Amino acid sequence: MRAWCVLVVEDNKRMSAFISKALKEEELAVNVLHDGDEALAVIQSTPFDAVVLDIMLPGRDGLSVLRELRKGGNRTPILLLSARSGVNERVEGLDSGADDYLAKPFSLVELIARFRRDSMST
Repeated sequence: MRAWCVLVVEDNKRMSAFISKALKEEELAVNVLHDGDEALAVIQSTPFDAVVLDIMLPGRDGLSVLRELRKGGNRTPILLLSARSGVNERVEGLDSGADDYLAKPFSLVELIARFRRDSMST
C-alpha cells in the first residue's frame, strides 16, 4: 500500500515544519509550500491525496486557491487552516469547497486524527 501524499501550504515556516513532522510520523508523504500562487500551480499539475491549506498566504490567499481549484473541477480533499475561527469564516471556507476546517490554534492530535480517518478509509 502506497503512502498518502499530502501537501501542506502554510506561510509560517515553523508551523509548516511542525505539521509536516507530525504527518511524516504517521507515515504520510509530505510536501510543503509557503505561497498561494505556487500552491495553485502545483496542485493543478500534481496529484495529492489531500491538502492542508492556510487561508492567510502571500500571493493568492487560501480561499482564492480553493475556489479556483473547485472551479476547475479539482476534487482533492482540502482541510483549511485559519486563525479566523468565527462561525461565518468557517461557513465561508466550507461553502467555498473545503472538506474540513480547523481553526488555529489547533490540536495536532486532532489534525492527525482527521488524516488517520481519511487515509484508512481509502
